[in-house]
Amino acid sequence: MPKLNQIVAVEKGLKSRTATAVTRIYHDLQKPALFAGLSRKYTPIDDDGEKFPPESTLVQKNVDESLRTAASELTKLFDTVATKEEGNRHTTADVVVDGTVVVTGASVPLLLFLEKQLADIRTVISKVPTLDPSESWSPDDTSGGHRTQPVQTTRARKAPRTLVRYEATDKHPAQTEVYMVDEIVDHWATTKFSGALSPARRDVLAARVDALSDAVKKAREEANSTEVNQVHVGEAVFQYLLR
Repeated sequence: MPKLNQIVAVEKGLKSRTATAVTRIYHDLQKPALFAGLSRKYTPIDDDGEKFPPESTLVQKNVDESLRTAASELTKLFDTVATKEEGNRHTTADVVVDGTVVVTGASVPLLLFLEKQLADIRTVISKVPTLDPSESWSPDDTSGGHRTQPVQTTRARKAPRTLVRYEATDKHPAQTEVYMVDEIVDHWATTKFSGALSPARRDVLAARVDALSDAVKKAREEANSTEVNQVHVGEAVFQYLLR
């Protein structure tokens, strides 16, 4: 009995070759001239009449034969696909990560589906926002995310001041100069919040996806190495169609 992975290995190439052969037959069937023949012999009315050589065109293709050829090609493909699908129905494997069974008795189609989905999940996790490492973060019980400690800052504005260079006398007015100073007008306490993951948490999630993905691939290989019964359906199909 063949193994399921052997059937899967030949299926793609068989599909391609069958499609090429059947497409060629299909195109031939659309050319009536290939299926038409002719035989024409000229006989003059009297011996002195003009003579012409006989003409003939051979039939190049036969519809029944063409259909039987297509049926033969398709029968191999039908049997291969039927054998694979029958194997998929009865061939299963457990997905095990570090001794823990995550999925029990998964079929090959399910394992292929999980493998694709886990690859997509891995891409998502690799792109998630992470906490700014230049900040000091702590868990925020209110939001379920993270927060920083309040940082005190001040806001200032320019305010004019007058510098008296010379005091006024009875003979001269005071000499002054206006200059600007920064005057603190308020204080700010800034706390930053974030719903992002810590880089460490992201790495943990990514590692879990990788471990599960590896386990799914291993289970798929295990399932695919199981022997399967050959299934033959093509002959019955075309015996009915072409009888």
